[in-house]
Amino acid sequence: MNAILELVDVDVRVGDTEICRDVSLTIADGETHVLFGTNGSGKSSLLAAVMGLPPYEIARGEVRLLGTPIGKLPVDERARLGLGLAFQRPPALQGVSLRDLAGSLGALRDLENQATPLDFGEFLDRDINVGFSGGEIKRWEILKLCLQHPALCLFDEPESGVDLEHIAAVGAAIDRLLQRVDGSRRSALVITHTGFILDYLKADVGHLMVDGRLVHSGDPYQLFEYIKQRGYTVAALTETEVGPLVEIGYGAEQQHAGTCVIVDNEVRRSWLWLD
Repeated sequence: MNAILELVDVDVRVGDTEICRDVSLTIADGETHVLFGTNGSGKSSLLAAVMGLPPYEIARGEVRLLGTPIGKLPVDERARLGLGLAFQRPPALQGVSLRDLAGSLGALRDLENQATPLDFGEFLDRDINVGFSGGEIKRWEILKLCLQHPALCLFDEPESGVDLEHIAAVGAAIDRLLQRVDGSRRSALVITHTGFILDYLKADVGHLMVDGRLVHSGDPYQLFEYIKQRGYTVAALTETEVGPLVEIGYGAEQQHAGTCVIVDNEVRRSWLWLD
């Protein structure tokens, strides 16, 4: 299966401050990956760096989209190559309506068709994000990607700020966006803090980020169940044999028994016990 996004040993920084370290993952064509982590763990910073948004920058490693290195490309070129981002906190655009933007994209027909399922039909002539509630902003960000049809969709906490009545609509809209007309699926990387979006979205791989590192990759639903029970933390197991475990090796997944190893209070080789 062809790789859509590849991150190889990526470090992300802002100025002299390192945010993410040694991040490696591959999203294949048609796969949806979910990235879990606490606030401040580096999730949104990673997405911003992949998209090329200042002040976030790739300090080391390589980012490839459809096989093309994009780490040095400006934002607009990354978007033209097929990268789209649903922002967590997008700016308001005074004087630019939803209909204006859709017209510039040649997507007026799509706007009408996609707005209704998101309960957004009454917003089409309003200025983008001006006076929108948190949930309305998130629904517009999903609608915006529906108009762009990117090869890879990046979603920064699409369910945060959305009331329970509309989470299902947002999840269904994301799933509909990822479904191509020919029956294949677009690829996506979804950041979530609450995990609620998993009730409405088919995900293939889950990742756990702790202190800017990917410390586990595996089944997203099993990982979320672990998080609900024990939090967004690596299990602090004692150095004893504890039975079948999943090794967390910054993206490498293996099944066998072993021990937890902590070096200078930092996880170097750790184990996540998924019951």
